[in-house]
Amino acid sequence: MPEALTWDSIEDIGILLNEKFPETDPLTVRFTDLHRYVTELPEFDDDPKRSNEAKLEAIQMAWYEEYKDTH
Repeated sequence: MPEALTWDSIEDIGILLNEKFPETDPLTVRFTDLHRYVTELPEFDDDPKRSNEAKLEAIQMAWYEEYKDTH
């Protein structure tokens, strides 16, 4: 996993979110909360304003794939 994550590190962010919130179904998370979860990751180093709905949706789906694998 790269040291610094950006909005384009979709798979890595999905893995980290699943590790941090193992019991949370990603499909129940609002995009405003998802944005906060991503920007609060210690490894995240990107401009919070660079996100958009498509990137958040991709991160949510990557997180959901990890979630499905562990439940």
